[in-house]
Amino acid sequence: MVKPKKDSWDVQVRPHLTPYFAYVAAFVIAAIHIAVGLLLKIKSSGVIFQTADQVAIAGLGLVIAGVVLLFARPRLRIGAAGLLVRNLLGERLVPWSDMVGVSFPAGARWARIDLPADEYIPLMAIQAVDKGRAVDAMDTVRALMARYRPPREQT
Repeated sequence: MVKPKKDSWDVQVRPHLTPYFAYVAAFVIAAIHIAVGLLLKIKSSGVIFQTADQVAIAGLGLVIAGVVLLFARPRLRIGAAGLLVRNLLGERLVPWSDMVGVSFPAGARWARIDLPADEYIPLMAIQAVDKGRAVDAMDTVRALMARYRPPREQT
């Protein structure tokens, strides 16, 4: 798969509120685990903790915080080549010709790209929690879809 040049995208969409929650949650998780790790050997509880236990608890907190930070990663780039979707893990270019449409089902947390055969790809960059921004992003995606996507044949 050949990715288009970095500057060839018309619009870039990112979630607005979720990254803030992810940053705060990751910081709190890491801080609590590090504090617990430091305080393990302060008072005897009947269990003998070693320095390795302290390091392991702090390290576990950093790993969990890193996983939580993945929720700050989603992005959607829109251009002539199609939609470049980056969710929690990985990035995927969806050409306009492969898409049936873009939808935001009632009650869903985020939008999705509809593909043939009732398949879809989640668009975590457009989230319900962003309310008006999500509506604007969907309008933008649909406008660019009308501009770039070739007409589909009726089956």
